[in-house]
Amino acid sequence: MRPDTAIRRLQALGTISKQGKRINGLFRLVTTPLLWYEAYANIYSNKGAMTPGVDQSTFDGFSEERVNSIITRLKEGSYRFQPARRIHIPKANGKKRPLGISSADDKLVQEVVRSILEKIYEPIFEDNSHGFRPARSPHTALATIQRRWTAVKWIIDMDIRSYFDTIQHDLLLHLLTKKIDDSRFMRLIKAMLEAGYMEDWKFQVTYSGVPQGSIVSPLLANVYLHELDQFMKTLKEGFESGRKRKGNPAYLSSSYQISRLRKKWDALKRKEGKEQEIQGIRQSIQAFQRLQKAVPSGNPFDKEYKRLYYCRYADDYVIGIIGSKADAESVREQVKQFIQETLRLTIAEEKSHIQHSKMGVIFAGYWIKTHSGDRIVRTKRNGRYTTMKSVSERMQLHIPPGKLQKFCQNKRYGNYQTMEAKHRPELLHLSDAEIILTYNAEFHGLANYYALTCHVKSHLAKLGHVWTSSLFKTLAAKHKRSVSKIAKQLKTDDGYALTIRQREETRRIKIFRLKDLKIPEQDDRNIDPLPNTFALTLSRSELIRRLNTEKCEYCETREGPFQVHHIRKLKDVAQGKQLWQQMMAARHRKTLVLCLSCHRSLHAGTLPHKRERTRQVNGEPDALKGASPVRGEGDA
Repeated sequence: MRPDTAIRRLQALGTISKQGKRINGLFRLVTTPLLWYEAYANIYSNKGAMTPGVDQSTFDGFSEERVNSIITRLKEGSYRFQPARRIHIPKANGKKRPLGISSADDKLVQEVVRSILEKIYEPIFEDNSHGFRPARSPHTALATIQRRWTAVKWIIDMDIRSYFDTIQHDLLLHLLTKKIDDSRFMRLIKAMLEAGYMEDWKFQVTYSGVPQGSIVSPLLANVYLHELDQFMKTLKEGFESGRKRKGNPAYLSSSYQISRLRKKWDALKRKEGKEQEIQGIRQSIQAFQRLQKAVPSGNPFDKEYKRLYYCRYADDYVIGIIGSKADAESVREQVKQFIQETLRLTIAEEKSHIQHSKMGVIFAGYWIKTHSGDRIVRTKRNGRYTTMKSVSERMQLHIPPGKLQKFCQNKRYGNYQTMEAKHRPELLHLSDAEIILTYNAEFHGLANYYALTCHVKSHLAKLGHVWTSSLFKTLAAKHKRSVSKIAKQLKTDDGYALTIRQREETRRIKIFRLKDLKIPEQDDRNIDPLPNTFALTLSRSELIRRLNTEKCEYCETREGPFQVHHIRKLKDVAQGKQLWQQMMAARHRKTLVLCLSCHRSLHAGTLPHKRERTRQVNGEPDALKGASPVRGEGDA
């Protein structure tokens, strides 16, 4: 398929999907080379690009020949997915999560399939789904709850037990066939699901589940729970009733008495000698106003007014109910029945609750709960300024209780309660810059994640003090100096910073301050966005342009084939003495396009100087002339 034809076909997938039609011709798209270069451009700079699978392959050596080989095997039906290499990573609760690492070629196939599926499903996914989608994140889910879930009475918090591991393959494939009419494409997805995994060098067959760590797994998981999103949409339509909540009798009674007393006030204020009587009226009005502030304006027990809210991030979801607890229990049972019988998943009963909104629940790492506020605004009515509640029972976001103490303990900053900081011996072998960057990444990351919480800076101030003291003590222990001298050395006119003077430039690493934390707007759709990496352009990324130049960046020959050499980190070549290492360090790139001969020689440790460099630039080899100090695209 021609590149321009493939682009038009991909752009049309969303329109066809929204029309409710089944889509064919997807396997032909899979065999279009354009998609493979786009897939490689999307994922080659990821941290896992150089993490080997069971066959020990990585993206090192990517080439046109490698792409053509995969496509040929797919067409012939001889391509076989390798089992994922399973490892276990720690979870926040102390347990471990299984993670599957696929081979490099399998990652490319998964990314191609993912990009096609995203074009089909992204236009039809519900707005209340926020997990693993472009421009959506936990923050967009939380901001939606904070903005829309006003006056919620009950929150249903349900947990699916081992969701990713228990997705039923046959049901998932059946759900995909609602949109896909291509048997070869479906067989490709089925082969991915049944590839199995290797753990302790023992092969395990996968009869259910999608591997966590697979590129395509999050989207497949969203396809599966899209059925739940649609069920909740139907349930919401049948549950909700009433256009407006009836007035609260107690509130209306107080309003009537206040109105009556004010009319009496107006009649008396023009008469002399009525000051004492007016004073008594004023006190009565204030008493009724206190009663008004103590109760909501709407009737919270109005049985004719009901609302249902729903929000999901991956397999974590919450339901908000305006209604009675019996209504909430009924909704929970209907949702539980759908999940267990239709989706054939299991609810973790010990993690599923119905909580009053004032007690709140934990969702996406936040503590969400309502606040029956005393938020008062002044307004002018009938020529008189009066006070009224702006909005009652507004949803608020908070840091979960104990979260900051646990974070402080896990990072070994010191005692959170007494604010006594300690140095971290495990960091003493690092450079000053690495120590500061480590501390910055930890605390800045936490502050950014909880930026939506109420009064976030004041809540994080205590932890910030311990964190800063721990950083200074660690630097002091490294240099065997006092904390005050370290602080004085780092002090600048704009906070604390480490200044690193190099031959050509001076680098400044600023120590994070809470005052620099930017609080996002509630309606900001770009809070913590996931990048939309699929760019349908023939120019693609900087690396693909370099590869398409068909020129060895080391020996400058135009005799191919050409491959891309990858390194894990720039510091691996920062102090290197070889010419190829100096070239990568000077360009701030983790990739180098080489001819096959140079690439093989590099790995064998026998890479020679292909030709003598006669011109020198500032005492450096000519190969470094023009090398930009700016970081290459995707090579961060």
